[in-house]
Amino acid sequence: MPQISQFFGIIIWMYGNDHSPPHFHAIYGEHEALYRIETLDLLVGALPKRAHALVIEWASMHREELIRNWERARVGENLKRIRPLE
Repeated sequence: MPQISQFFGIIIWMYGNDHSPPHFHAIYGEHEALYRIETLDLLVGALPKRAHALVIEWASMHREELIRNWERARVGENLKRIRPLE
């Protein structure tokens, strides 16, 4: 599971051979959620309200980087780390 960012106990990652639509995974403790990059809609799972808000804030700031990482992952290239939320 290629980790691309981590902040406030939240881990963000992507799989190279994952299904469409373009998305990323967020894990916080025992909670996991998948977010669509284009719209930041929650696709599957759930995070606690505060963790969810932090993920949305971070992803909205880094959407272009997330898209580029998705494209890298699809062709088997190494993913780039994305700056964490501070």
